[in-house]
Amino acid sequence: MEKQTVLITGANKGIGLETARQLATAGYYIYLGCRDKARGDEAVAQLQSEGLTNVELLLIDVVSEDSVQQAYKELSGKIGYLDVLINNAGIPGGFPQPATNTPDEVYRNVFEVNFLGVARVTRVFVPLMQGAPNPRIVNVTSDLGSLGLHTDPTWRHYDVKSAAYGPLKSALNGYTVALAYELKNFKVNAVNPGYTKTDFNDNQGYKTVEDGAAPIVKYALIDKDGPTGGYFSDYGVTPW
Repeated sequence: MEKQTVLITGANKGIGLETARQLATAGYYIYLGCRDKARGDEAVAQLQSEGLTNVELLLIDVVSEDSVQQAYKELSGKIGYLDVLINNAGIPGGFPQPATNTPDEVYRNVFEVNFLGVARVTRVFVPLMQGAPNPRIVNVTSDLGSLGLHTDPTWRHYDVKSAAYGPLKSALNGYTVALAYELKNFKVNAVNPGYTKTDFNDNQGYKTVEDGAAPIVKYALIDKDGPTGGYFSDYGVTPW
C-alpha cells in the first residue's frame, strides 16, 4: 500500500510543524505547505535531521489564487491523489480587537487568511482528493470561534473576546459544516488545538505544541467510520 499523503498549510513552524512531525512519525508522507521558501527549507531540514525523510516542501501562499493553483499543479504532477488536507495557516490579526474600534483592515486581513484562504485551498485541492480511498479535511479552528462558550460566563476564556479573529473562526466552523454536507465521501471536521504556546500568541499559551497538534493529528487519522461535520477539541465535542 502506498504511503498516505498529507498537505499541511502554514507548516513551517508552531502547531503546523509539529503536526507534520507527528504525522511523518506515523508514516505519512508530508507536504509542508509554506509561503516562504527559506523558512520552508529550514523546516524540512529540521525534520529530516530528526530522521523524518518522508517530508517535502510545497510552496503555497493561501491568499494568492495563482500560488494555490501553481501548488496544485505541482502536487498533482507528483501524486495520483491527496489523502489528507490540513488547513492550518492562519493569523491572529493583532490584539486587542475591540468590537467598537477594530479597523477595517484587520477584518480584511484576518478574513483573507483564516477564512478565504481555507476556502480557496480547499476548492482547488478537492479534485486531487476525490480519488483517495478515505479523503479527510481538517480545518484548524479555535474555541474562540465557539458562540456557545463565548456566551457561558463560567468558561475559562470568557473574557477573551475578539471582533475579528473569533468571529472569523465561527465562520470557518460554519463553512466546515457546509463542506462536510457537500462532500459526502469525505471526512471534514473543524479542530481546535487549544491555547498553545507558539509565536502565534507571543508564547502565552498553556499547552505545548505537542499537545496542540494532538487533536489535529487524531482527526487527520480517522477512518471511514469516523465523524464528519464536527467541531472538536482535545476534550471532545465543542459547542458551536
